[in-house]
Amino acid sequence: MRALLQRVKEAKVFIDQVLHSEIHSGLLILLGIEKGDNTEDINWLVKKISQLRIFSDDQKKMNLNIQDISGEVLIVSQFTLFASTYKGNRPGFTKAAEPEEAKPLYFSFINEMSKQLNQDIKSGVFAADMDIQLINEGPVTILIDTKNKE
Repeated sequence: MRALLQRVKEAKVFIDQVLHSEIHSGLLILLGIEKGDNTEDINWLVKKISQLRIFSDDQKKMNLNIQDISGEVLIVSQFTLFASTYKGNRPGFTKAAEPEEAKPLYFSFINEMSKQLNQDIKSGVFAADMDIQLINEGPVTILIDTKNKE
């Protein structure tokens, strides 16, 4: 499982040019699910993200986590995080989980994040064609992979 975290001032998801979800200060999480991912990956990733100190304190040091700032979270499924560009010029996605496997894990991730942070989590629509607008704060963009534990 891979999560691309973006610290944002705001983020919005549009589907067919209609606003679907939006957050203000917090995290936009693009979530890629790999074949074989499971509940252990979800639990590890939720804990890591919820405790990650990537928000600035009064001294402008990254010392606060999402809970410390009462930040919001927007999660969007993103199978292309498992793109392979090793061969040729067209990316391959053979590592990405098939929708039947990925969809329940995506919803489980959202539910676990909601429990961990004790807040409603905003999301995109699984497998939908979405437009995402964001104001990246910092910018701060971090990739986390559960297989590498980093």
